[in-house]
Amino acid sequence: MLLAGAVVGRSSSPDDAYKHLAVYSEVLSRIKSEYVEEPDIKNVTLGAINGLLESIDPYASYLNAEQYKQYLKSQDAKKASVGLVLSKKFGYVSVVDAIPGGPGSKAGLNTGDLIESISGVATRDMPLAFAELLMEGEPGSTLEMSVLRLRKPEPQKISLTRANIKFPGVVSKMLPEQVGMVQVQSFEHGKLKDVTTALEQLSKQGAKKFLLDLRNSSVGKPEDGMALANLFVDKGLLSYLQGQKVARQDFNADSSKAQFKQPLVVLTNRGTAAAAEVAAAALLDNKRAEIVGERTYGDASMRRAITMDDGAAVILSVAKYYSPAGKAIQDTGVTPTYLVTDFESAAEPDDDSVDKPEAPKQPETDTIMKRGIELLTKGKVDTAAAAPNAAKPADNSRENGDTPTTVKPEKEKK
Repeated sequence: MLLAGAVVGRSSSPDDAYKHLAVYSEVLSRIKSEYVEEPDIKNVTLGAINGLLESIDPYASYLNAEQYKQYLKSQDAKKASVGLVLSKKFGYVSVVDAIPGGPGSKAGLNTGDLIESISGVATRDMPLAFAELLMEGEPGSTLEMSVLRLRKPEPQKISLTRANIKFPGVVSKMLPEQVGMVQVQSFEHGKLKDVTTALEQLSKQGAKKFLLDLRNSSVGKPEDGMALANLFVDKGLLSYLQGQKVARQDFNADSSKAQFKQPLVVLTNRGTAAAAEVAAAALLDNKRAEIVGERTYGDASMRRAITMDDGAAVILSVAKYYSPAGKAIQDTGVTPTYLVTDFESAAEPDDDSVDKPEAPKQPETDTIMKRGIELLTKGKVDTAAAAPNAAKPADNSRENGDTPTTVKPEKEKK
């Protein structure tokens, strides 16, 4: 019935739905009669359901009745965790981002790592919401995981100690040539107010240009991302929400909330998600900022738990947030104006780096930040000193008909 509902909902007519279901039934029949051994039809069906959900939504989950009861109980409980933001990829649980300072980040886990097993349980076809439950526990308790890392063929056994996660605060400082830098690694409660305060203080210190660092910022509500963009955009569409059964809702800039007119460059990477990428999309499409760095992860939707007759539930995106240009952010992410690969973040950490404090990179060794500063101060990205294709304007003309522009330093008023 779940498969039927999903197919009917996406088909142009009931006849099309029945054709798809007939194919599924025939394949299931062939598996039962022809497979090398008698298959467990329950597991086959569960795998089909999870594969169906992942094919349309990497954040979707099917929870049986018992799992859903656990999920509901966990919503109100504040438990310790390992500080990982997760999605599904290739059938496995995948890391979207490791919250800076958390156990996962200290162990060197990074965007794109695949978690093969959690506490000895394989994550293949494991519901995403259930994997998130397994990550939680009492402070000080340990969690054993097997992880497939980038460029490492063999799974690694990792032991993490759960802790109460403290989201990093907003960091700001003045850089040379009147550039004010603000780093936002989370949009948790109250962070937007801290960002506004930081920008105001930098303006008082003489900042004529702003560098907004949204790398590895993967936590926060889309509304917070729009509010951040509104600080720099005084009119126009910031984003809109729309779904099959959710009427389009436009979110427009409020001119009374726009405070900063300085030239702006935003830094992103593959760990930029949720509120941060909604802000990046709004600033880019309104031609208010240039984006430098890597394509963002793609996570901006309204999710809802849809209960079944047997007590099970499907957690599914029922509407998506779109950029002003009409792109579903969850599907496409945000492509920077200037693509720059952060080679250091992509590199694998040494084994002895686990559980050691993370040393912040300096601007001269931070490829993406260095290119962002060049764009603000020189009006261009210097590619001569970079690796081949490390910094280049992204070809967005095929998607929106626009030619990438260059930020020009604002002329000082006499």
